[in-house]
Amino acid sequence: MNLVRQWFQRHFSDPQVVILALVLLLGFVVVITMGKMLGPVLAALVLSYLLEGVVSTLQRLGAPRMIAVVVVFLVFVVVLVFALLGLLPKLSYQVTQLFQQLPNIISKGQEAIMHMPVRYPDLISEAQVADLMEAIRAELANMGQRVVSVSVASVVGVMTLMVYLILVPLLVFFFLKDKQCIIDWLGGYMPRERALTTRVWRDVNVQIANYVRGKVWEILIVGGATYITFISMGMPYAILLSTLVGLSVIIPYIGAAVVTLPIAAIAFFQWGWSSDFGYILLAYGIIQALDGNVLVPLLFSEVVNLHPVAIIIAVLVFGGVWGFWGVFFAIPLATLVQAVLKAWPKKPLPEVDAVTGPA
Repeated sequence: MNLVRQWFQRHFSDPQVVILALVLLLGFVVVITMGKMLGPVLAALVLSYLLEGVVSTLQRLGAPRMIAVVVVFLVFVVVLVFALLGLLPKLSYQVTQLFQQLPNIISKGQEAIMHMPVRYPDLISEAQVADLMEAIRAELANMGQRVVSVSVASVVGVMTLMVYLILVPLLVFFFLKDKQCIIDWLGGYMPRERALTTRVWRDVNVQIANYVRGKVWEILIVGGATYITFISMGMPYAILLSTLVGLSVIIPYIGAAVVTLPIAAIAFFQWGWSSDFGYILLAYGIIQALDGNVLVPLLFSEVVNLHPVAIIIAVLVFGGVWGFWGVFFAIPLATLVQAVLKAWPKKPLPEVDAVTGPA
């Protein structure tokens, strides 16, 4: 018990620390217990973060905030309508085409696998191929069941989408318009002695804003570059695949590896073991290399660097707790943890004398 008391006195003797701990605990409890209900609010907060940078830029150029908010919001609505009426139908069409061609793609893949014992008898046997084919059939059966369950729940999904389409733009407008009022209102319920909490929030706020804006630019640039590359090389389903590649950057390291599989499968179905197949994979590899070595350092130069192990753990933990939003905000949340640990004041341990005990 003495060790527990000393640890508590060392870490929680400062009232500022207690306030910070309570604020963090309350925030996590609200998101965990009401995360699904607050989905439109979270989505609107992310979009507001993105648009606030543009609003601030217009304000620095001399525009009143209300005019800047209206202009930015109207541009946002135009982009949203274009995405819904222009991009979404094309994506839906290519997804339908891909599902129609899926049996042919699977058949060609099975044929290639069946020839592997003949080409590489020292590496793989016919028994291993038979086991692999059985596993593929079982997975396809499970996939069919999941598709049926998704189609049954599609009505609920459409209704949820309609709710998002109405609530999210409305919330975005009010978040931008009444930003300072909302911040002042929340501050009125906070304790007056909150210097430590304010300092941590300011640091994390800058990190989250830079990360969200940088991540959206990364999605657009990587997705656009992939689309141009695939279209110029005659890759089928270019819009669908480039969208998947763009969204894959949300999950560091893991996303790129997962998206490689459908790209390789569709390229193989289109060209087989040919030079075009190799060129597509080479071009995709170059895009990923440029993204990781040029674009990411350029966009996220102001974001705290985290070790790859910390990033993967953050993606797994926060993604398991909060799903998509946990994955999207895994790095900012890991940055929050890092900022809190750095700012957390600690009292030095009392010196222990061998004869008299603690000083």
